[in-house]
Amino acid sequence: SNCLSYDCATWYSSLRDRARPWKASLYGSLTCQGIGLDGIPEVTASEGFIVNEINKKSIHISCPKESTSSKFLAPYTTFSRIHTKSITCLDISSGGGLGVSSSTDGTMKIWQASNGELRRVLEGHVFDVNCCRFFPSGLVVLSGGMDAQLKIWSAEDASCVVTFKGHKGGILDTAIVDRGRNVVSGSRDGTARLWDCGRSACLGVLADCGSSINGLAVGAADNSINLGSPEQMPSEREVGTEAKMLLLAREDKKLQCLGLQSRQPVFLFIGSDAFNCCTFLSGFLLLAGTQDGNIYQLDVRSPRAPVQIIHRSGAPVLSLLSFRDGFIASQGDGSCFIVQQDLDYVIELTGADCDPVYKVATWEKQIYACCRDSLIRRYQLSDL
Repeated sequence: SNCLSYDCATWYSSLRDRARPWKASLYGSLTCQGIGLDGIPEVTASEGFIVNEINKKSIHISCPKESTSSKFLAPYTTFSRIHTKSITCLDISSGGGLGVSSSTDGTMKIWQASNGELRRVLEGHVFDVNCCRFFPSGLVVLSGGMDAQLKIWSAEDASCVVTFKGHKGGILDTAIVDRGRNVVSGSRDGTARLWDCGRSACLGVLADCGSSINGLAVGAADNSINLGSPEQMPSEREVGTEAKMLLLAREDKKLQCLGLQSRQPVFLFIGSDAFNCCTFLSGFLLLAGTQDGNIYQLDVRSPRAPVQIIHRSGAPVLSLLSFRDGFIASQGDGSCFIVQQDLDYVIELTGADCDPVYKVATWEKQIYACCRDSLIRRYQLSDL
């Protein structure tokens, strides 16, 4: 069941190109001629396409005319018993042993990353949980919900150890600062807040932008970047906020960057549509994805013009994750792909068909993706 479906592959030629909405797509088909003695399908491509390489889990196809090439990878395994409805978020612990996920079935669960076996159910949010992630220790989970509450849980006994209240709208994303003495949350109420985990107190409103904060990221800043100085002395409860940037993906088409400790603006970039997600690639490079399918790569040192815009389809970009020397992106049309600098092809993570892939998490060579079809798919890069 996890073998790639080889009967037909639709191919979009402007894979790693700048947005070229006027350029027609090239279509091709693959035909399976039979199964070889080694159990690997014998596949041929229609005119203009070449099957470069094939095994039980992947197929590499190129289109020489457009100098573009992709490897399609089938899931290594699929977890179908964790949730019964759309899975909105997931994360994998730092040791790779545990996963946590939240779903529109109203549950948030901790499970064994190797086999999807249920370990704990985290109960306490009212309404849906929008985001969940492990602390660096791998023993504690941070979650944010539509109930405007931020909660910290023990992964060992499922107890809720801290609840933060202060937001006036659903929490849409979170970030953990350093080892986790402080955390950041972004909300539908338009604010980003910094919290002290030890005292379960709000250390301050980092930004109040009057527009829903759909995604956020915290990253260490290259020392060439001027983050400004705080107007007042930071609280001694602020730990690890110096020399860090906070990036906010906003509903009003703006991408905002500020000094985490200074609260001073670094830049404000206006995109083509609402920003859904963002991530740092380095101390000065970042990515941000929009509702109309654009992935902007920006350099914090000269943010006026994007380094590049990657546009593969008009489907919303739902998650972005720095990975090795590149990134993983997922979109609302079910596409999930890896771009790496040293590879001349894109890796396509298949299986989701047309259902949105909401979130991706990685541990070493394993990639986990959660989808509207209620499945978590695990991909093994060694299968390539």
